[in-house]
Amino acid sequence: MSEGYSVDATVIGAGVVGLACARQLAEAGLSTVLLEREGGFGQGVSSRNSEVIHAGLYYPVGSWKARLCGPGRERLYDYCARRGVMHRRIGKWLVATTDEQIVGLETIARAAATNGVDDLAWIDATTARRIEPALRCAAVLASPSTGIIDSHGLMSALADDFARADGMLVLQAPLRTVHCHGDGFELEIDDSARSRLQTRYLVNAAGLDAPHVASTIDGLPKATIPARCYAKGNYFVLQGRSPFSRLIYPLPEAGGLGVHLTLDLQGNARFGPDVEWVDAPDYRVDPQRAEKFHAAICRYWPECALERLAPGYAGVRPKLGSPQAFADDFAIQSAAAHGCAGLVNLFGI
Repeated sequence: MSEGYSVDATVIGAGVVGLACARQLAEAGLSTVLLEREGGFGQGVSSRNSEVIHAGLYYPVGSWKARLCGPGRERLYDYCARRGVMHRRIGKWLVATTDEQIVGLETIARAAATNGVDDLAWIDATTARRIEPALRCAAVLASPSTGIIDSHGLMSALADDFARADGMLVLQAPLRTVHCHGDGFELEIDDSARSRLQTRYLVNAAGLDAPHVASTIDGLPKATIPARCYAKGNYFVLQGRSPFSRLIYPLPEAGGLGVHLTLDLQGNARFGPDVEWVDAPDYRVDPQRAEKFHAAICRYWPECALERLAPGYAGVRPKLGSPQAFADDFAIQSAAAHGCAGLVNLFGI
């Protein structure tokens, strides 16, 4: 990219959301640049998660998550099938480990139905143990629409689509400042040449750093930038074969979905993420957390041996607010919220 370059649209952040936004803009016929500060796409949140295609069970009625998850899930399955992205509609069991927890499953089932999730099924404990003998449960709420995906394969497909639509991915291009003008924005890139980019439309899809990116936009009201906090999620991998053939989830906890078991496309099992509030992104997994993981896992898999758990990896969820009072939703801000025409801020995603 040369100094003084001008385009119709610019997207900041080449994670899965940024790639999808950039692809959509380029395929709509807009000249589009995707800026990424790292040396490759998908180096942040998009590379450190459970790789689960969610069905939309938990989300507050009317929230962005509730409104987007169901339609987005089906569009994602369709896209994966068309583009050859590896995935599997493996199904998930949400487990009550005691009779008292069944009330929690019933609450989730009602909310899911309100959000349009109409394929859930109840499984009693006897039937569940016949299907999954290693499981301890009082009841199961089964979600057949939940799946798993090759997240890197998805991002590669989106990046290929973007390139075919003549989009430009610019790596190692951290943003320095953004100046709002009446007809768009001027971006200054923090490279050796202090490159400048003129753009009519700007999408802030910087994930964990979206609030920071917003703070660099001259003319954006600071009051519209939400406070952020970080919910670190640690993962432990299971050494040896998994006794389960589907995803196993306990009831959700504050900030996360509980220490659940997920499978990758090769059948390997991992547990997590848990919730560890941190002051800054931190990707080290403390081996000492294995005992806490083991205790949580044993509630639904009593025969899990502690020595089979090995530290895996960690991710960080971008949360809006504080650990004591965080928003359980995304924030999608347009000019109606901040007054800057042509700017969309994506927070907490």
